[in-house]
Amino acid sequence: MAVPVVNTKQPTLRKPSFPVRADLRGYLRRYRRERELPITYERLRAFHEVIPLTDEAGKPTLWDTVIYEATEMSEINEALKQVYAWLKVDGDLSVVNHLYVDRVDFCTFGNSTPFRIRIVNAYNDNQDYFYIKKADASRVYGLELEHLLSPNRLNFITHGETLVEEHVAGLPGDLYIRDWLGRRPELKAIRVAKELVKFNERCFVRLLGDMRSYNFVFVVTPDFEEAQIRIRAMDFDQQSYDGRKNFYLPQFFKDNAPLVNFCTKHLHSETANQYRREEQTLLLQRASLASDRLSLLLHDMALDPIAPPEKVHTLRAGLAEHYHRTDYLRCESMGALIRQNLESIRRDIGRPVVPELLPE
Repeated sequence: MAVPVVNTKQPTLRKPSFPVRADLRGYLRRYRRERELPITYERLRAFHEVIPLTDEAGKPTLWDTVIYEATEMSEINEALKQVYAWLKVDGDLSVVNHLYVDRVDFCTFGNSTPFRIRIVNAYNDNQDYFYIKKADASRVYGLELEHLLSPNRLNFITHGETLVEEHVAGLPGDLYIRDWLGRRPELKAIRVAKELVKFNERCFVRLLGDMRSYNFVFVVTPDFEEAQIRIRAMDFDQQSYDGRKNFYLPQFFKDNAPLVNFCTKHLHSETANQYRREEQTLLLQRASLASDRLSLLLHDMALDPIAPPEKVHTLRAGLAEHYHRTDYLRCESMGALIRQNLESIRRDIGRPVVPELLPE
């Protein structure tokens, strides 16, 4: 049976950037996500020169290293150190004096056109990264939903129209598929397949779209017998915007086909059903633990026009058919649809689940 494929030639052509509205801003202040910062995204845009950044093999990347006027560099670097302190240690500047900003890179690819700051420990040369982007409500909702509903925790800060994100460490999915898939005996195939099922389900329930291979990473953790695998999203631009149901299922992207086909060979449908149910149960547990915070977030999201009504209506029809529940047809927002997804799996616990990942 053929697997439907999402057209990925131009799926993210400049999705509009949505402003952070008052309700969302209040939520961010309440949970200490909104802070006063010493530098903004727009200030970083005023660079003087760019130098193309190459990888270790000398090949060009999507990034350019930016240079500022010499008279401004010291002030900018100090401000970036302070931002890092707010992101990592709640603003305690006394523990970042030994850090320095090694490089500021800029990327024009995609919607967020981010700055990537490389910060280095002067004592041991250990490096870390963080990102400064123009704040977009879609992305902020995506980051917060990842924090609340996934097994991963994310630090980010907003300041007016500026968004600061921590680095998501891991091997990019496209590089994993190219260089690691099926080639590393310590990475047991069934564990890769299990994590793909779980990642697929997480994205679908919380409506995180466009999870092509370069928008997620593989995190490999050595264990006492075999390595553990986790797939983590690292791009949240397409949170709850598209109207196509399959856009929220990573399995349907052409870029991910080698990974899906590999997992299909190693995973029985009943086992896939088990792993999907495990992730649904964990999603409900996470939602329960953060019930007040999640409820407030979805309430604000339901009032926020982060997707055109026609996309909401198209998606609700697809979800109503998928879950066999007409309750979706009363939803008028993306926030309401996520709430209904959680309600659908809550009702479904204890019933047989039709496997969604594997074709027959």
